[in-house]
Amino acid sequence: MVKKQFALRLDPKLYNALEKWSADEFRSVNAHIEFLLREAVHRASRLKIEDSAEEEHNPILKNDE
Repeated sequence: MVKKQFALRLDPKLYNALEKWSADEFRSVNAHIEFLLREAVHRASRLKIEDSAEEEHNPILKNDE
């Protein structure tokens, strides 16, 4: 899957908090931000999973339904 790239500006304190949190979860900051956004979008019922391969790649979506 090709991912959309874009610049993201964050408050340095927020970035530092995300950096520490992502390290605790053994993720990169980018992967952790994507995880958090995907989880929030799913909880808001804004994302539907249509591809089973996508479900396997994102277990949080499959298990929360």
